[in-house]
Amino acid sequence: MTADSSFDRRFDRALASLRGLAVGDALGSQFFVPAHYPLLKRRELPPGSWQWTDDTEMACSVLAVLARHDRIDQDALAASFAEHHDFDRGYGPAVNRMLRLIREGGDWRELSAALFNGQGSWGNGAAMRIAPLGAWYADDPEQATHQAEISAYPTHQHREAVVGAMAVAAAAAIAAAPTGPPTPEALLDGVIALVPRSAVGAGLRRARDMLDYGDAGTVAAVLGSGRRTSAHDTVPFALWSAARGLGDFETVFWTTAQVGGDVDTTCAIAGGVVASSAAGAPPADWLERTEDLPAWVPRDTPRS
Repeated sequence: MTADSSFDRRFDRALASLRGLAVGDALGSQFFVPAHYPLLKRRELPPGSWQWTDDTEMACSVLAVLARHDRIDQDALAASFAEHHDFDRGYGPAVNRMLRLIREGGDWRELSAALFNGQGSWGNGAAMRIAPLGAWYADDPEQATHQAEISAYPTHQHREAVVGAMAVAAAAAIAAAPTGPPTPEALLDGVIALVPRSAVGAGLRRARDMLDYGDAGTVAAVLGSGRRTSAHDTVPFALWSAARGLGDFETVFWTTAQVGGDVDTTCAIAGGVVASSAAGAPPADWLERTEDLPAWVPRDTPRS
């Protein structure tokens, strides 16, 4: 085992990614408040502390399960989602109901598979929470995509939702590579090579072709910005933004947020990917203004 693939290093990277995800989520959610719209246009921070949403709450469960099992255990992950489910964090109605039923003894396999008339959810929820897992597997992007696929099923069983999670995990793993952040082209090429053919994959190929576009609004008009909250309407743009700004969390946040859409989720995804690399940590004052992670999340290496 190399030093970079040790449990300690994996945990540290994943925790850093989770913190970046939480900042993107919490700050992004502030711009659903109409009074803050002018601040977004001027790239000014809103006042007060920033509360994160379901994106961060579920990502905390991902890290907690990895810290305990050193891999994704689906039963443990579903149980953690259900145990820590806070109705007021902005979950969608279908997930609210499903997590309540799991707490009451329901089988997540049946409940998740039954969503949306048996098609499963193709929402962006599996993708929004998964960047820390990618950071955990920075030494093995293929394993990151495999574990991300496993992680999606307790809540999202539609192919597009699963591929969306795989793509974000792959991006975070590649961004956190021991050799340093890749070029934008290398990041998206690496992700495209690791995910199966899908609408998400097609969006990523379009994102790759648009890396030289300077207007994020134009790119979002083509790729989507999460307005439909589907994986294929969310992941390609978030990864386009992350790829263009690896090492610069602040720029990536504003670029992602200013196009609108599902701002907390696109910023959670982009923030988690960028923060997977030490060079992409969020500004210290942004971290200070973001709500603390919940007390049940480990803050240092559990095995140390």
